[in-house]
Amino acid sequence: MEKVYKSKLGLELIIPIAAVLVGVSIPMLVDGAFWLWLILIGSLALFIFHLFLTTYYTIKGETLLVKCGFLHNIKIDIDSIKKISETNSLLASPATSLDRLEISYNRFDSILISPKEKEDFIKVLTVLNPKIEVKYKNKNV
Repeated sequence: MEKVYKSKLGLELIIPIAAVLVGVSIPMLVDGAFWLWLILIGSLALFIFHLFLTTYYTIKGETLLVKCGFLHNIKIDIDSIKKISETNSLLASPATSLDRLEISYNRFDSILISPKEKEDFIKVLTVLNPKIEVKYKNKNV
């Protein structure tokens, strides 16, 4: 079995990133540094766009694969997952929304992700590993 989950795109991340890019762009364009702006801001915008498009999570057999561009390519044994918790943590992570899940695995490892189909994602993982504890923000299941 292989199931791919795209990362949820959150305006709470897109709007501040866009605001910073616009804020940095204005002085460069006012000073007439169009080519510098095109190279610096264009490259940064393309990089961010690439990361947003290439962030996804794949459940393949007994493995969870977390992919975020060329920055993250993590394999997690589903049997090693201890807990899944809903969170809105601001920590840097392979997630394109603040509507996140914290996956706790092994003894002390964890990762923040933001699957678009969160409930289905949790359901598939808990079917593969019924020992996973799921903690919702507003309820315990």
